[in-house]
Amino acid sequence: MRYFLGIDTGGTFTDVVLLDAQRQVVSAAKSLTTRFDLALGIGAALDQLPPDLLGQVMLVSLSTTLTTNSVVEGKGSPVCVLLAGYEAPQIKSSGLVELLGADAVVSLPGGHDAGGVALQDLDEAQAKAAILKHAPRVSAFAISASFGVRNPAHELQLRAWVEALCDKPVTCGHELASSLGAPRRAMTVALNARMIFHVKALIESVQSMLKVRHIDAPLMIVKGDGSLINVQSAMQRPVGTVLSGPAASVLGACALSGLRNAIVADMGGTTTDIAVVRNGLPDLSFDGAMVGNWRPMIEAVKVYAIGLGGDSEVRFQGCAGLSIGPRRVVPLSLLAHEHPQVLKVLERQQNETPHASQIRFALRLSADQAMVDHLPDDELRAWELLAKGPIDLEKSNIEDRPLSRALARLERKGLAIYSGFTPSDAAHVLGMSTHWSRPAAVFGARVWARQMRHMYGLGTWVLGDEIGPSQQVVDKVIHTICQKLIEAGLNDAGELNEDRAMQVAALLTQMALQNRLVKKDKPQALSHAPVFKLQFAHDLPLIAVGAPAASYYPEVARGLGVELVLPPYAHVANAVGAVFGQVAQRVHVTVSQPVRGIFRVFTAAGPLDFETVAPALEHARTLAAAEASRRAYQAGAASIELQFSQTDNSVSNDIDGHMFFEAQVTATAFGPPLTKPV
Repeated sequence: MRYFLGIDTGGTFTDVVLLDAQRQVVSAAKSLTTRFDLALGIGAALDQLPPDLLGQVMLVSLSTTLTTNSVVEGKGSPVCVLLAGYEAPQIKSSGLVELLGADAVVSLPGGHDAGGVALQDLDEAQAKAAILKHAPRVSAFAISASFGVRNPAHELQLRAWVEALCDKPVTCGHELASSLGAPRRAMTVALNARMIFHVKALIESVQSMLKVRHIDAPLMIVKGDGSLINVQSAMQRPVGTVLSGPAASVLGACALSGLRNAIVADMGGTTTDIAVVRNGLPDLSFDGAMVGNWRPMIEAVKVYAIGLGGDSEVRFQGCAGLSIGPRRVVPLSLLAHEHPQVLKVLERQQNETPHASQIRFALRLSADQAMVDHLPDDELRAWELLAKGPIDLEKSNIEDRPLSRALARLERKGLAIYSGFTPSDAAHVLGMSTHWSRPAAVFGARVWARQMRHMYGLGTWVLGDEIGPSQQVVDKVIHTICQKLIEAGLNDAGELNEDRAMQVAALLTQMALQNRLVKKDKPQALSHAPVFKLQFAHDLPLIAVGAPAASYYPEVARGLGVELVLPPYAHVANAVGAVFGQVAQRVHVTVSQPVRGIFRVFTAAGPLDFETVAPALEHARTLAAAEASRRAYQAGAASIELQFSQTDNSVSNDIDGHMFFEAQVTATAFGPPLTKPV
């Protein structure tokens, strides 16, 4: 027998599935993700599968939302970004200072023009000084040079200096993106560098658990476009795994439902991901998908990824009032499930004067050794205390203020995480979920409601009422999901940009849900017919997957008047989808006419000029095919096929005839992944 093992590691749960040769689910399991030591959660999930079948696994495929979550939450490892030839406005618009802090961004002379000609030589002494200064404090380097996609010489030289001076990983912008747009390319390579540690830790954890269980099969990982790469390739370009989880969930949703045309919504612990599927395939975004507040230059499933999940913090946000996410916290119900000693604290707090540090505990989240090694003494002390278990912030604020401040800095660095009231807690209060501690959720709802009323003037709940606040949270989740589905629909139509789509979607959501709210709260108001009757996705069913999907999406579907499909094994759809991909590598080569009669091909070795366009395009096609084939085999393809496409920028008129400006030649090499020999 041949079996395929799918693994998905998310922010809250790790899912595993075993599929037979016909890709039918044989067994499935779920375990809590142990962020501090991923191997523990992975091992706990694998131990629930039939052990006698694991030795017959031919292929292991992994998907993850950890990289997506890190982008949405703005967390990651410390990195240094070396920018050659960037001007101050470009650096500002890149968002790098917001993402990393000013100290992590180093501006150097250098770079090229649009034709690939060097504008200024690199300053070797200045570059090496910057590398030596940052090397002890960072986990990786990111390099981007102005017009590096037209001539990567300066990026390659900077990488050589980094490799000569330290042993830290380094990535160049031209290796990740072929499009112009220096600011976004710089941001993309910075995100890539931040993820290297996390992807490495995940891969090593999976490998160790497979070895213990004598599973000797190739290990692949899902990219954001739904294709597969081996783990060696993933280590070099981890940014490609952003939207890995959403891509796998789309493939899994289609496989489990049997539908080829649908809207897929995957709700996890940290994010909700929405994608439109037509003819069995999700739309791809070749200009970068929107992930939280960022749009990295990655070819990925066209997905709306928002910071809304079961573990999203429910909080007060100014004029918006009640807000959910994007920050992830540990649900109180889960906290007490794993650490029962906190239940007494929560029970006591429900009768105390409300203040901000109630229901707040700090826990270890991840162990980024590059960060831990350079923690100041007070933060190192806090880090060591967290090893003993959750720390009550209310108590530390009273007894040890320096500890509270150090814990806050660890949380901002992504090494620690706070607890808080979440949709998962509200669902436990209302009986929609039952897997963790309901008493902790009840106490937490009461404390949270008092905080909202007395500190912010939000809500009119009766003292001691846990049902009313929890129902309002659930209603807010449903409303937010509906609005994001409508936003995704507006973006799919291509008529509005993100900001405008958000504004219009808010109004359309209110109108679409009006009948539901009226029927629920004011039956007498139905005496007149509305002028508008809005219906969402008339011909496309909504496939909802993810652990919380069954709790929220029936009401979402009723509100929007859309057909809902909750397929079997929807709670592990990501792990199912992980084994359905193929290896695919796309390479783009640009040909331009900088001056009349010169046709320039931009290659990895620098620009190459031709006198006519036909041989230039043919050379670009040959280069793209060779590089795509090389990358596909390197990424783990057993065999490949090639497809070509070309986009042209040219005009024809009566005076000049046909005028060629630029073309992009794309070669795609794809094929099945290598599997363990039978």
